[in-house]
Formats: sequence, C-alpha cells, structure tokens
Amino acid sequence: MNILVVEDDKQISSYLKKGLEEESFEVDVAYDGTEGLSLIREKLFDVIILDWMLPKLSGIDICTIVKKNDISTPILMLSAKNSIQDKVDGLNHGADDYLSKPFSFDELVARVNALIRRQKTKKDSILRVADLCFDIYKREVSRDGKIINLTSKEYDFLELLMQNRGHVVSTKKITSSLWGSETISSNIIKVIMHHLRNKVDEGYSKTLIKTIRKIGYKIDDI
Repeated sequence: MNILVVEDDKQISSYLKKGLEEESFEVDVAYDGTEGLSLIREKLFDVIILDWMLPKLSGIDICTIVKKNDISTPILMLSAKNSIQDKVDGLNHGADDYLSKPFSFDELVARVNALIRRQKTKKDSILRVADLCFDIYKREVSRDGKIINLTSKEYDFLELLMQNRGHVVSTKKITSSLWGSETISSNIIKVIMHHLRNKVDEGYSKTLIKTIRKIGYKIDDI
C-alpha cells in the first residue's frame, strides 16, 4: 500500500513516514503543495495524507484540483484548524476524512485503513466487460469513456448481465430478478433488451450483448 504524506513540518512528516513504514506502508513525502500535486499526478497512491496549511499550494487547493480531475485517491486532511466549520469546509472541498492536530498516531492509522477499505469497496462495485464500465456505486454506465443514459429497468437488466458475465441468464431468472413474482410478458423483456442493445452496442465494432435463442441473454467480450 502506497501513501503520500504532504506536510511541510519536517518533524511531523518524518514521524509519519517512520510510523507508517513500521505499519508496512510505502511512504512518499512532499514538503509543499506544488511538490505534492506533482507526485499525485505522477504516481498512484492508496491514500493521501494532506496538511491544510502548505507553502505554494494549500491542502484545500490540492483537494479541489484532485477532485476536479476525477482522481479517486482518498484524502485524509490534517489541520490545526479544529472547529466544526473548518472540518465542514475541508470535507466540502473534497477531503474524505479530517483529523485535527495534535492527533493520535493509532487513530491516524485506523482512519487510513478505513479509507483503504472504503476505496476497495468502491472498486469492487465497478463491473467491466471490454470497454463497457458499470459503476454500481454511482449508478453510471459508460463505454469507451462515453456516458450511456439508461432507464431504471435497463440499468437493472445490464447489472444482472454483467454480474453474470460470460454466462447465459435465462428469461426466467431475468423475470424473477427484475419483477419478482409479478407476471410479465416476454415481449417486455425483448423490448428492454432491444433498447439496451442499441444504447450499449450500436456504433461499436464488437457486440457485447448476445441473444441465446430460446434460453436468454449473456454479455461477454469474446
């Protein structure tokens, strides 16, 4: 696990680096905001520990830039500012957690581990088939980076197919998963599939959604 510490107080940054390395993390350190932002753009980190008050570029500025550029690395903000409003400001500008100075190192490690677990959960919620991506957490579908707008039932249908990637999903399973015990016509499934296929596959050389005649449907990139 790689952690970036952006902290201009060399005593604190040295303390954090030593302690985190003893916890088996790999640690990079930056001593001003510009250097920190440069490292964030160059290297993938699991967590960024970011001081609020930094030379050249503040922690709040870095948070704003990171989130604006869709960099998903979680940020733990450190600050001597400890009022409720300061914490709210930090979180509203993109920090994922906030820890006031002085702080307990054990608490910092616990918060870092919690951010890593939360990030892992987010990553596990992303389904992929070739260049098709379904972020269940955001309820967002894209192909080749282009957002695809779906209806509620189309989202549900696509999620079911992608959760069973490479396997045929029978019409019976589709019906029970999307409508429960409600009786629906097979034509409704066909209509939804027609619209879904148009949105997902139309204009692309590779067709991902396949009809398995008299059985159901599947999605794969073969």
